[in-house]
Amino acid sequence: MNLQHESFMIVPMTREDAETVCGWVYEPPYDLYGWLPWDQMEALGVEFGDPEVRQSQYVSVLDAEHTLCGFAQFFPLAGVTRLGVGMRPDLCGQGLGKSFMQAVVGAARDKRPGDEIDLEVHTWNKRAIRAYGKSGFVIADTYPKLTPEGEQLFHCMVYEGI
Repeated sequence: MNLQHESFMIVPMTREDAETVCGWVYEPPYDLYGWLPWDQMEALGVEFGDPEVRQSQYVSVLDAEHTLCGFAQFFPLAGVTRLGVGMRPDLCGQGLGKSFMQAVVGAARDKRPGDEIDLEVHTWNKRAIRAYGKSGFVIADTYPKLTPEGEQLFHCMVYEGI
């Protein structure tokens, strides 16, 4: 199957999808984007391990064959939907970012039509920054942010359309 021209669909994230995402392993330096094991996520009730947060903020991104290709979080702020996204590791770097992000942005607009849409990305993550740029996002700000790995620099990228 050629995913280059694939369109993605957005569906509610199931418990099974959440568990699958926890098993994804990314190559360094992207490995910091991995999640805790599912049993811990569920026991702690963090992020999509909490059924209410999963239902209200998380979606699964599927291909035409309904195969899980990634996820998105729609984090509501005042007048802004902040996106968090993750693509299945074997699909990263394959040129799918633009169509993936178009599907996610479309779903964010459907969910909260009047909101600005933005996201945060590590300044070193050139691969993601390129994909977001091709998808209509522009860098609006750069700032340090405390992470589990210590203080790191992030860009805030705002969706301006393509």
